[in-house]
Amino acid sequence: MPRTQVDWDAWKAVLFDLDGVVTPTAVVHMHAWDAMFNAFLTRRTAEDGVAHAPYTEQDYFAYVDGKPRYDGVRSFLASRGITLPEGTPDDPPTAQTVCGLGNSKNDAFERILSSEGVVPYAGSVELILALHRRGVPMAVVSSSRNAPAVLAAADLSAYFALVVHGGLAEELGLPGKPAPDTFAYAAHRLGATNAQAVVLEDAVSGVAAGRAGDFGLVIGVDRGAGTDALTAAGADLVVTDLADVVPDDHPNDHPNDHANNQPGESP
Repeated sequence: MPRTQVDWDAWKAVLFDLDGVVTPTAVVHMHAWDAMFNAFLTRRTAEDGVAHAPYTEQDYFAYVDGKPRYDGVRSFLASRGITLPEGTPDDPPTAQTVCGLGNSKNDAFERILSSEGVVPYAGSVELILALHRRGVPMAVVSSSRNAPAVLAAADLSAYFALVVHGGLAEELGLPGKPAPDTFAYAAHRLGATNAQAVVLEDAVSGVAAGRAGDFGLVIGVDRGAGTDALTAAGADLVVTDLADVVPDDHPNDHPNDHANNQPGESP
């Protein structure tokens, strides 16, 4: 696919979602949600005698993708007409509460990440290296509390001046996507206005957040949500790989060499 020209030098900050944009951990999240929700629905059906439609991949994109963990639990349960006590973030993963289910999912995610690790998308690494060489400030803005651990596992932490993750957002009282507040906070911390910043997102809720915040450029990365859905949510441009928006004058480094080109070193 031909590359799409983006004048990256015109922007003062670039804000990356993580799961599905920089790393393929969205697949890990999808599997963890699937295991947790379907186990819960099976128990629920046995307990109340009312059959509930199983959780599917489409439910992930419709109710969970891009949202803070507990918001995703509430949204999916509402789709099945199920109401649970809220609980607290300290609930054990066995608790039949919104927080308990969210914590159960998180335990599954951490087990998979620890055992399998994560390799970032090559095209995304290529873009990160190109922006780093240009001196463009970058941040990760993720609903996941696991974002710092995922970045570290991908060996990319040093390229981002800021990581706004779900835990930090909660501490700051910032509503999660599709509200634009976490992106706006990141842009401000990097010295940019919303209009001077680019948002890179694969989730409909994340693209909607970029559009709601009137960011200068919102790029959708289609990893399964669909071009039409991302465009309808407000993406100015949709690509299937961030290699498509790497500047043409960027040297063609091998993506696996990124660990040898840390910030502050010569290209």
